[in-house]
Amino acid sequence: MRHSNKSKKILALFLVLMLGFIIFLTVMLYTALHDRDIPSIFSEDTAKAQRGSIISADGFNIATTQKLYKAVVNTRNIDPDKEELFIQLFSIYSAIEPNEIRQRLHTRKGSVTLSYHISPKEAMYLKTLSFELRRLGVFIEYETPNGDRILQGLNIIESGEARSYPYGNLLTPLLGYPRKMEEDGYTRVYGIKGLEKFFDEELNPQQNRTQKALRDVNGYLILNKQSDVKRQINGLTVKLNIPITLQARVEAVTDRIKEQLKADEIIATVMDSKTGKIIALASSNRFDPSHIRTADYPSLNTNAIEYSFEPGSVVKPIIFSLLLDRGLINPYDMVNGHNGRFTMGRKTIVDEHAFHMISAEDVIVHSSNIGIAQLAQKLNGEEFTEGLKRFGFTHFSGIDLPYEKRGSIPSSAQLNNYLYKAITSYGYGMRSNAMQMIKAYNVFN
Repeated sequence: MRHSNKSKKILALFLVLMLGFIIFLTVMLYTALHDRDIPSIFSEDTAKAQRGSIISADGFNIATTQKLYKAVVNTRNIDPDKEELFIQLFSIYSAIEPNEIRQRLHTRKGSVTLSYHISPKEAMYLKTLSFELRRLGVFIEYETPNGDRILQGLNIIESGEARSYPYGNLLTPLLGYPRKMEEDGYTRVYGIKGLEKFFDEELNPQQNRTQKALRDVNGYLILNKQSDVKRQINGLTVKLNIPITLQARVEAVTDRIKEQLKADEIIATVMDSKTGKIIALASSNRFDPSHIRTADYPSLNTNAIEYSFEPGSVVKPIIFSLLLDRGLINPYDMVNGHNGRFTMGRKTIVDEHAFHMISAEDVIVHSSNIGIAQLAQKLNGEEFTEGLKRFGFTHFSGIDLPYEKRGSIPSSAQLNNYLYKAITSYGYGMRSNAMQMIKAYNVFN
């Protein structure tokens, strides 16, 4: 009887041990086969590359990019007993009024954005503050319904970039303006007009910085040979041929002349005759690219190339040179001035100054419509058309700006007609932009 009881006890103990072993194997198998939330021993850090700058010939920053940051805090992580300490310290570091911070913290429970427009310098200080607040125990863990314990604290996050124009409306509308676009929660800047548009691809950032490496217990990266690092490649810097000092003086002249003439717009261009470089391109109609108003809309186009016009009498020296080049006239040939009024077919041509006879050279000196209309008859239609094209009319000027309007000239067939020749010889019936005109006149230089 005693032996039977002892056998039963041994059997029971064996069964208990077997059951425990089976449970242990089951747990181990489950753990091995199912995904687990194991904290990664690796950490990753990224930084957005920036749009390039535009600088003047004399080294001044005309357009630059500034990174923007936002400050985000989880209200559940703030110790209620130390909330006022957080508010006062954040106010000192961010220059935001305490009442405004307090109001934002109490709008909702959870993640709250305290500011969207933090400069890089402020972001650096606030990151230091975040570390100090953790050290002071301002942030505490909270438990989610799933049982997870969360500690987030104050996070300073890159939110986008803003374009800065330190000199206001200087160099506009040539400089152009940008537009902001949202990309995965990050605000990027793209050129829409002017130099910002033409060099948009070059100015755009090339590669963001990324660092993936082992982390220490505090989450800081341990950079070594095994780390995966991609360097930050910002957009290229565009350097202009235009110095600020000259540009500012030319713009002042356009402002003064516009007022004197009561004109819609004055455009002034200065070209280096030897190289063809534009060293000033000014308009009296300017705007601040950072703060474009509805009233600025008519000024947004660079009319030096985006607007074509009938050039008028400034074409006369060009027609005169075509005649000289082909040996069709001599500067001392005499032309009948018809006393300032001359009828060609159904067209009556009038001169401001009346002459009976005038030399071919004086046709240019006195800008005689009647004289140049008669001289132009010596050119046939093909000579006329090809001559204007050789001076650059109807061709792109080659300036580094988008949306150029090339203008137009009559066809060779039309310019075989005496009336077309006459009208075109003093700059009507054709169209040009200001940049084409200054390039044509540079031939004489």
